[in-house]
Amino acid sequence: MLQVSGLRAGYGAIEALCDVSFAVEEGEIATLIGANGAGKTTTLLCISGLVRPRAGRISFDGCDLSTLAPHEIVRLGIAHSPEGRKVFPRMTVLENLEMGAYTRTDPAGVARDFDRVFSLFPVLAERRRQTAGTLSGGEQQMLAVGRALMSQPKLLLLDEPSLGLAPLIAAKIFEVIREINKAGTTVLLVEQNARMALKLAHHGHVLETGRIALSDRAAALLEDPRVKGAYLGE
Repeated sequence: MLQVSGLRAGYGAIEALCDVSFAVEEGEIATLIGANGAGKTTTLLCISGLVRPRAGRISFDGCDLSTLAPHEIVRLGIAHSPEGRKVFPRMTVLENLEMGAYTRTDPAGVARDFDRVFSLFPVLAERRRQTAGTLSGGEQQMLAVGRALMSQPKLLLLDEPSLGLAPLIAAKIFEVIREINKAGTTVLLVEQNARMALKLAHHGHVLETGRIALSDRAAALLEDPRVKGAYLGE
């Protein structure tokens, strides 16, 4: 579904990605793990069109994303739940979710997806008239994921969904990610909690200083001594 080849990107004189190549198969959960500054977030921003690559190619369902604007990439079927949640704090939960569906022209389908999000995250239904800035961190993360789902993505990009959350809330978020995937949405997950990410994912890719150092089945990476020593604290 997604093919990243020879990707290079950066900010000014800083090169964040040197030569990144990996693939994501339709129907799977793939995860990018690595230390802070390895290039995980930059990779997602390039896929979303928010950072323009300096070289390389990103192909989604056979379509080259390199010349497309972010809203065109959303229309193709890619949604991004960013690091730090970035909900619209002065808008209500409902209004935030409506923003996620702004490219859509099917009111009946949008209504069904409102119900789906509220089924996945019942607390959002209870808080639907509440402004997003008054939600807890965990509730804001649920809203960020729900907002991304409102665009009906084929591929969902999730950047650090467990960051700053209590373990029980993080576990709930990961449980919902599994449900979303079982319902047919492919997921590319960036996550600092390498153990949780690899237990959830089908395939994993380890980023080190802007390059893919390892790619394998997630179960194999969990047992890899290099991963254990560097990312799992073993």
